[in-house]
Amino acid sequence: MKDANAPKLTPHATETRATGLLAYCRPGFEGECAQELTAVAAEHGVAGFARTERSNAYVEFVHAATAPIDSMPLDWRDLIFSRQLLRILGRVENMARSDRLASLMPVIERSSLRWCDAWIEAPDSDAGRELAALCRALNAALITALKRKRLLDAESTMRLHVCLTAPDAAIVACADVGSSAPWPNGIPRLKFPRGAPSRSTLKLEEAFLVLLDANEREKWLKPGMTAVDLGAAPGGWTWQLARRSIRTIAIDNGPLDAALIESGLVDHRRVDGFAFQPQRAVDWMVCDMVEQPRRVAELVARWLARRWCRRAIFNLKLPMKKRYDEVELCFSILREAAGTKPDSLVLRAKQLYHDREEITVLAALG
Repeated sequence: MKDANAPKLTPHATETRATGLLAYCRPGFEGECAQELTAVAAEHGVAGFARTERSNAYVEFVHAATAPIDSMPLDWRDLIFSRQLLRILGRVENMARSDRLASLMPVIERSSLRWCDAWIEAPDSDAGRELAALCRALNAALITALKRKRLLDAESTMRLHVCLTAPDAAIVACADVGSSAPWPNGIPRLKFPRGAPSRSTLKLEEAFLVLLDANEREKWLKPGMTAVDLGAAPGGWTWQLARRSIRTIAIDNGPLDAALIESGLVDHRRVDGFAFQPQRAVDWMVCDMVEQPRRVAELVARWLARRWCRRAIFNLKLPMKKRYDEVELCFSILREAAGTKPDSLVLRAKQLYHDREEITVLAALG
C-alpha cells in the first residue's frame, strides 16, 4: 500500500522498493562475490539469492521475505571479495536526466534516516567509469539538497550511498560507518611513493590499511621490529617495511633495489623462499611469490606452526576456475596451523584494489 503522504516521484521515473544487500567487487569476480555472500547468508539462516552480470563490478543479494536481512550481521571486513557492503533502500529507473534528484529524494526521504555524509558512486567497471563526472556533479547537488531538508547530521552513524548503474538508473543504499569501508567504492586511493622500486609496494600499503585497524597498525608496525620478505625482489614490499624502520631480511635469488640495501635496514639473502629458515623468530613474514596458492598456504602454515613469525601478510594467486573453493582449501590449511586452538588464529583476507587475480591475506597468532 502506498503512503499518501510520501514524496512523489517524477512522472516518468519508476521505483522498486527493493531490500537486500549491495556489494561492490572487482570486475570479473562477481561470481566469487555472489558465492561468498550466499554462503555467509546461509550461515546466518538468511535465505535468498545473489544476482549480477559479468564484469559489472557489483552484486545484489536479494533475501526471502521470510528471512529478514536484519538478522545477518554486516561488516565489509568479514568478506573477501566485497570491497564495500551496503543495505539497499530502493531502486530508481528512468530518471529524468534534467533533474535526477527529483527521482532520488523520495526514496531517500522515505527511509526517515539522517546522514553523516552522502556518496554518489558508480561501479568500478568500464561503464561505471564513464559515469564518474556525473557522480561528482550529482554528489554536490545531493549534499545541498540534504542540507536544505535538514537530513545531514554530523552525529549520525549512517552514510547514504547512491550507486549509479546507468545515467538514468540508481540503487539507493546505506551503511553504518563503523562496519563499512571508509572510502568511496571501498577503494583507498594511494599514490605511488617516490623511491619505491616497484608498483607492488601499493599492495602491501593497501593491505596495512584494509586488513589492520588503526590500533593494530600502531601496535604491530613499530620501528625496530623485525621481518622477513619471501620473494622480495625488486623490493616493493621490503620498501614498505623499511620506511617504517622495520629491520627486514629480504629473501630472493633476484637483484634487490640498491637503495634498500644501503638503508642499513635490509639484509638481502639470495636463497629460495621455500627453503629459508630464520635463525630466530621475527615479528612479520610477508610473501608475494608467484606460486600455487595451496603451496603458499602450506608455507605460511609452517611458519606459524613453528612460531617463526607472529604475523604474516601474503598473496594467494587464484586459479581460473573454482577460485572460492581454492580459498576455502587454503584457509583450512592455515587453520590447521593453529593446532588445538583455532580461535588463537586471526585470519582476514580481501581482494584489494591493487590485487589482480589474487587475494591478500593476514594471518596472525593471538
